Amino acid sequence: MRREDPVHRSAQGIWYLTRYADVEAALGDLRLSNDRDRMTRAYVALGGDLKALSRLTDRLGRVMTNTDPPDHARLRKLANRAFTARRVEALRDGVQRIVDRLIDRAVQAGPAMDLIEAVAAPMPLSVVSELFGIPPEDRPQVETWFRRFGRLGEDIDKSEEAIGQYEEYLAGLIRQRRREPGDDLISALVATQERDDRLTDSELLSTCFVLITAGDETTTHLIGNGVLALLRHPDQLARLRADPGLIRGAVEELARYDTVTQAIVRVVAEDLEIGGRTLREGELAYLVLASTNRDPERFEAPNRLDLSRPDNRHLSFGHGPHFCLGGPLAKLQAEVAVGTLVRRLPNLRLADEAALDWRPNPLQRRLNALPITY
Repeated sequence: MRREDPVHRSAQGIWYLTRYADVEAALGDLRLSNDRDRMTRAYVALGGDLKALSRLTDRLGRVMTNTDPPDHARLRKLANRAFTARRVEALRDGVQRIVDRLIDRAVQAGPAMDLIEAVAAPMPLSVVSELFGIPPEDRPQVETWFRRFGRLGEDIDKSEEAIGQYEEYLAGLIRQRRREPGDDLISALVATQERDDRLTDSELLSTCFVLITAGDETTTHLIGNGVLALLRHPDQLARLRADPGLIRGAVEELARYDTVTQAIVRVVAEDLEIGGRTLREGELAYLVLASTNRDPERFEAPNRLDLSRPDNRHLSFGHGPHFCLGGPLAKLQAEVAVGTLVRRLPNLRLADEAALDWRPNPLQRRLNALPITY
């Protein structure tokens, strides 16, 4: 598709953009909207079943991930003040302790593990719990809610029930932080709201909801996909083991090579031309990151894993006004998790290639399990 029809209109009337240059430009073009109401109308026009989409977005309200400027810019600016690079980097030692604890537990249990279950899945929740000040005794229940509403398409009623319970829990945490502020992100957002008086109570709740949950599975599968890529490329694994200083660039390459978010969906808010084709208002456009990150017009030998790839400006975390706010935190966690696994488990290898099981999801590339031995 990228080679023969890079701006492709399907029989359904959905556009698929697969070239790096087109997708990079599209992600920065406000005529391609992320607004939930426009998105809903576009899916309705195609005859889509919107029960899951509409009920979830109604619950989330108008948060920055499903709004356009000026609301998006206002909400993101407020979140940025609390979600600073300094605050994220300050988590590094804590992330290291979490990863070491999870690996210790797995190693004690035997000579093999499911990396997803043992490390990659529990780690992001532990990290975000530290960042947002979720008490340790509450984390098992929060994890249960996460797993339930993460499967919205499988059981809408149970998922929505979990969302409601989780919202009530977050609202209680927000009230508690107003009375007794701490050194956590909820307290920082509450302080921002009280200082600027521009973040409504509903927006504050929705912002906390999205910031806590959005990076959970993405981070899990950045680690899972990345470790699998290294195990399939022993020469690159050996390079990283010999030079641990490669880890930051390695994570960027792993994110490019096996993209977790395969595509980002936008709706056309105003007619525009891309690649000689005219996209009309109300049409859907799928920006296929899995293709753009392997575009030979942008990346030399794009199908090769190269941990020291220069100028590696992949689009795995988006681009433009909706660039992933949690990207630095996801990459920090991947740096620590992958670097520690390589360092601590010198005989790390894939237990059974044939047993790999990918979840059936057209927009996300995610493993159900990653069995490894060490």
